Amino acid sequence: MVTAVPWTAERVAGLAPDPASEKAGRALATPARWSGAGASEDAVWGFCQGSGKKPYQTCVELAEPAFRCSCPSRKFPCKHALGLLLLWAAGRVDAGAAPEWVHAWLAERADRARRAEKRAEAAGPKDEEAAARRASERASRVEGGVAELKVWLTDRIGAGFAGFERNGGEELRTVAVRMVDAQASGLAGGLRRAAAVVGRRDWPEALLAELSQLYLLADAATRLESLPPALAETVRTRLGFSVETAKVLESGERVADEWLITGAADEENDRLLTRRTWLRGLGTGRDALVLSFAPPGRPLDASLPPGHRLTAELAFYPGAAPLRALVAERGIPSAAPAAEGGSISEALAAHARAMAADPWVERWPVLLSGVTPAEHAGGWCLSEKDGTALPLVPYAFPWSLLALSAGRPLTVAGEWSPAGLRPLTCWHEGRAVRL
Repeated sequence: MVTAVPWTAERVAGLAPDPASEKAGRALATPARWSGAGASEDAVWGFCQGSGKKPYQTCVELAEPAFRCSCPSRKFPCKHALGLLLLWAAGRVDAGAAPEWVHAWLAERADRARRAEKRAEAAGPKDEEAAARRASERASRVEGGVAELKVWLTDRIGAGFAGFERNGGEELRTVAVRMVDAQASGLAGGLRRAAAVVGRRDWPEALLAELSQLYLLADAATRLESLPPALAETVRTRLGFSVETAKVLESGERVADEWLITGAADEENDRLLTRRTWLRGLGTGRDALVLSFAPPGRPLDASLPPGHRLTAELAFYPGAAPLRALVAERGIPSAAPAAEGGSISEALAAHARAMAADPWVERWPVLLSGVTPAEHAGGWCLSEKDGTALPLVPYAFPWSLLALSAGRPLTVAGEWSPAGLRPLTCWHEGRAVRL
C-alpha cells in the first residue's frame, strides 16, 4: 500500500540547499538505490546504498520538516534525504510501521521540544523593572549613535566625495562599527551597504541615495514621539529594535486567507542565513513577508514551499506599511498549478504606495502576468506587449526564463528593488518553477 502524498516534486526540489544537491537527489530517486524504505503520516525512512559497504540510514520528519542521515554531508537536507523524498513524492514508497530507529529519533525530537517548553515555563514572567531599565539604557545609546551619525553625515556630504573612492569604504565601515556599539544595528547595516557601493559603476549617485536614506532615518529617530504611532513603529524597526514574537501573535493584525506562496530568496549576511518567503492573499490581495533564520550549515524553514497554496492566518508586525508577518495558524500546502498576476503599472503603483508610507522599504513583492524576458540596453528585462518593461537585477541571467518562455508570455513572481527585479518563481505548463 502506498501512503497518501501531499507533497510534489517541486516542493521537494525547493528544499535543496543548492542546484548540485537537487541534481544528486534526483539521481538517487530510484527504488534500486533504496532498501527498507517506508512512510507513515509522520516520517519517511530508508537505507540508501552508497560507495561503502554500509548503506546510509536516512529519515525525514514531515511536519517541520527535519532531516537525519548517517552520511558525512554537512548540507541540510543532504542528497539522500532529497532522493528519498522525491521517491516518496512519486508514490514509490510503501506505507508501513516505522522501525525502532525511526521511532527513537522521533521520540528524541519530541522530548527535546517538551524540555524546551518546560524551560520556558520555569523561567516564569520577565522581570519587568529590569527589562524596562535595559530598554531605557539601549534607547539612550541609540540616541547617542543617531546624534553622532547626523553630524558625521552632514560633515561628510558637505565635504563632498572627492577622493572617496580610495578610502571611503573603510571610513563608512568604521562609522558602522560605532553604530553597532550604539546598538543601532539598522544604521550599521545601512552604512555597510553604502560601503559596498563605493567604487561601483555610477557609485556617487548610489552612495548619495543610501546616505540620504540613512539621514532620513536618523532624523526621524529624533522625533519618535511626534510621529504617528504606526510610522514610529516603522522607524524603531528600521533602527534595529525588535518586536517579540509572542507580542506579534498576541496583538498583531490577523489576516486569514488562502495564500499563494509566490517565492523565496536566501541570503547570507554576517554568518547568518536568511530566507525571505513572499505570500499573496488570494482573497484579500494582501502581500506578506515571512522571514526565517539559521546559522550556516543548518536548514532554513521549509514549511512554505514556493508555488503552493496555503490556508492560513497570518499575524502582521506593526508598521506604517505592514508587510512582515508570522504564520499563526496553517493548513497543509497544496500545489498551485497556475497563478494570476497583474500588470507592471499596477505593481509599480503598489510599490509607490508602500514607499509613501515607509520610505525605507528595500524590496517589494511583484506578481506579473503576460511578461516576456527580453534583452534591453545591454541587460535583461521583463516586457509587456506594449513595451512597458522592468529591468532585471544586473547579475540575473534569465536562461531558465528564456527556455521556459520560448518567446511566449509567462507569469513571474519576484522582488523589486532599486537594483531591479529579481525573478523567483514562474508558472509554466501547469506547474510552478523556482528560478
